[in-house]
Amino acid sequence: MGAALVEAQTAAALGEVPIGAIIELDGQIIARAHNLREHSQDATDHAELMAIRQACQASGSWRLERCRLFVTLEPCPMCAGAIINSRIAEVYYGAPDPKAGAAGTLVDLLRDDRFNHQPQVYPDVQRAQAQALLQQFFRQIRQRQKAAKLQRRAQEAGGQAPPS
Repeated sequence: MGAALVEAQTAAALGEVPIGAIIELDGQIIARAHNLREHSQDATDHAELMAIRQACQASGSWRLERCRLFVTLEPCPMCAGAIINSRIAEVYYGAPDPKAGAAGTLVDLLRDDRFNHQPQVYPDVQRAQAQALLQQFFRQIRQRQKAAKLQRRAQEAGGQAPPS
């Protein structure tokens, strides 16, 4: 999970939501990624999906049956679908996602036996560290928004017309 947290920090440094993922095969990291949705403006540029693509290339197969995925935030439904379809054996995640978590928090797609594959799921791995990154990121966004709002109010109070 440490390598996934490093990826999450890289995402935060880029102004992306700090989510990182790595995929391991036989004890070796074969894929690493972090969210890039804001930079690419592509809704599918989640850390898990990009790591799965890399792992498929590295392994030469779409079947990642012996792989373990480590991700700092609970996978969303889109990522859970990719995890199921790629046959990843084990999923370890840090923080739960009450708004989109599809590994037990909001819904539990990964353990649904109606699908043809169910990975083993291990929640709360280095949860405190993963949550701290997310909380710090969103706290900074709120602070910037508040500062911008105060600046707009000060400009308006000073008789200046707001920029058009």
